[in-house]
Amino acid sequence: MDTKAKRVSFVVQPGEGESYWQPKPANGYAEVHVSKRNDPSVAGFSSGMQVIAPGSYIREHQHGVEQELLFFFEGRGTVVVNDLDHPVVPGTTVYAGPGNTHKIINDGPEDLKMMWVMLPGGLEDFFQAIGRARTPGETPPEPFERPSNVAEIEAKTVFAALDNPKGG
Repeated sequence: MDTKAKRVSFVVQPGEGESYWQPKPANGYAEVHVSKRNDPSVAGFSSGMQVIAPGSYIREHQHGVEQELLFFFEGRGTVVVNDLDHPVVPGTTVYAGPGNTHKIINDGPEDLKMMWVMLPGGLEDFFQAIGRARTPGETPPEPFERPSNVAEIEAKTVFAALDNPKGG
């Protein structure tokens, strides 16, 4: 075997990844930067960024077998992990292992921006199923509702049902 053989690599510049406007209550948008959609040999994870609009939030949720890593790089907010509030400032990192509930709240005056990594991948399928295609630079749409079958979409992607759902 040629150990010098090139393996897959690529660079995704800002605005080049798949992008989806997100419905209420998160609003904002998500971009997928690395996933099986870039190349089928990308296996085991996906990553990208998400922007949460001021006054908006990502509902409390948990994952079944997936691990999620979040790195916040702009804005301020609060992350609630297993019912405990933690401040979010640029540089905050959150690890949410399987079965840990978490909710992300933008209680600041500007967009809250984070990089996400999902192991194994699949969050990109959720964003596509609930969102609307976005072209970078276009005017954000009026806030829109989640699909009526969001629970079905969650079950088919990377989410596990909550025993006692809270927070929208």
